[in-house]
Amino acid sequence: MSSVTASPAAPAQGALTKGHKKVIFASSLGTVFEWYDFYLYGSLAALIGKHFFSGLNETSQFIFALLAFAAGFAVRPFGALVFGRLGDMVGRKYTFLVTIVLMGFSTFLVGVLPGYETIGIAAPIILITLRLAQGLALGGEYGGAATYVAEHAPNGKRGLYTSFIQTTATLGLFLSLLVIWACRNYLGKEAFEEWGWRIPFIVSVLLLGVSVWIRMQLHESPLFKQMKEEGKQSKAPLTESFLSKNGKIVLLALLGATAGQAVVWYTGQFYALFFLTKTLSVDPNTADLMIAIALAIATIGFVVFGWLSDKIGRKKIIMVGCLLAALTYFPVFKALTHYANPALEDAVRNSPAVVHADRSRCALQFDPVGKKTFKQSCDIITSALAKKGIPYIIQDAPAGSLARLSLGGASLDSFEGEALDKDAFKAKQEAFGKALGEALTAAGYPAKADDARMNKPMVILLLTYLVTLVAMVYGPIAAWLVELFPTRIRYTSMSLPYHIGNGWFGGFLPFIAFTIVAATGNIYSGLWYPIIVAVLTAIIGSLFLRETKDVDITQ
Repeated sequence: MSSVTASPAAPAQGALTKGHKKVIFASSLGTVFEWYDFYLYGSLAALIGKHFFSGLNETSQFIFALLAFAAGFAVRPFGALVFGRLGDMVGRKYTFLVTIVLMGFSTFLVGVLPGYETIGIAAPIILITLRLAQGLALGGEYGGAATYVAEHAPNGKRGLYTSFIQTTATLGLFLSLLVIWACRNYLGKEAFEEWGWRIPFIVSVLLLGVSVWIRMQLHESPLFKQMKEEGKQSKAPLTESFLSKNGKIVLLALLGATAGQAVVWYTGQFYALFFLTKTLSVDPNTADLMIAIALAIATIGFVVFGWLSDKIGRKKIIMVGCLLAALTYFPVFKALTHYANPALEDAVRNSPAVVHADRSRCALQFDPVGKKTFKQSCDIITSALAKKGIPYIIQDAPAGSLARLSLGGASLDSFEGEALDKDAFKAKQEAFGKALGEALTAAGYPAKADDARMNKPMVILLLTYLVTLVAMVYGPIAAWLVELFPTRIRYTSMSLPYHIGNGWFGGFLPFIAFTIVAATGNIYSGLWYPIIVAVLTAIIGSLFLRETKDVDITQ
């Protein structure tokens, strides 16, 4: 079999050679395809909820769709352990060949899986199983690709080299949004939502073939090959990584680097998309396109900040990115509301939705099994508002009193449904919903964002800023993690904190943030989660993690 590149004996100071370019291209392109597979689900979460969780109420459908999305992230650390161990014992190349095959087939099967109405409860069970398989694959993918590229890089250029790997997650998201946008526009909204959403998943099998072919051309990492020839590879990488003094560095890398990086990444890209479509009611086509433009503009930032980290250090850039995110998220997301849906902003300011109720009789609007009906008067109002994406505040009313909604000068009484039979409750609920809709319209609340009033250039500028923050924290992170750990346990040691950070702190962000919003009625309250995590990372990373840009990883 022909080889894409010869493997140098060890990294050395020098220019970006043709062989190095091919290593970067081959590793990065395969990783782009793998991220494309993984993020298709996130981009279509609301639609997938309708097909695979249709037995639940609408709010729970979306939350469960986000939970299934998060399930793939939950198992990423386990994928890091399994494939990291293989990578440190068997080799980098063959390990991430296995991961891409597992990812590709799991994604293809999502595209052909029947929905809830066809096979019932088996549909969400199989879907979540496939998401778990994707998560395991991705858990082994990133560490392999980043380690492989870093171990080919000359000293003094690892930030630049690995930054190309860092672009792959954003490029994968960009590609998924572009394919979804093309399918939705070619097929039409109705056909796309009925069956066309499956096409992006199914065509991933073609990307799988290309990725496997590319990776089959690669040699093993030169550092791993040298280490293996000298008989120095680890016999127990899990023990050496986590049950020795190295375990302290793993923990600090998680809390002082990857946790903050992860929440900034997912807030700037995925949560921004959810916020536009779910909260601000922006047309999904328009939201996808604006996010895609922002990604296209800001992606160069990954390479710029990776290159800059070779000059001034990884730590400074990542810590500043976390602090900027914490300081600016509230004003930026409020500005998104102002420019994307000014009618909603006007309505909230002029006619705020205030629920006057006995707080002890207000339940959290989340039904894990989809069987509960919220029949208390407070629940009827808040669930109706949450379903429509309307922010609200709750003010205390006398104990046992009937809940009431005020919208500016208007007032709408709720009703108690606990004593009503199913048909009577449904009739009352429909009548209340109709009255609520009329009251919201009269108060100026829009059913969806008005495209004519939307300031798209400003929305794109704000989204570009959010992705630039992503580039600051994500561009240098691979080089920093690689340099924190020795070659013999590098794949395992760097993979676990990366995937706990991104899989748990980041992957659960949309679910946690949306649940906080649903519980509080404040559309911005979900931002407290990434802000708190980003601040904690900035503190821990600044105090306890070392700068590594001048470390010689051959030692």
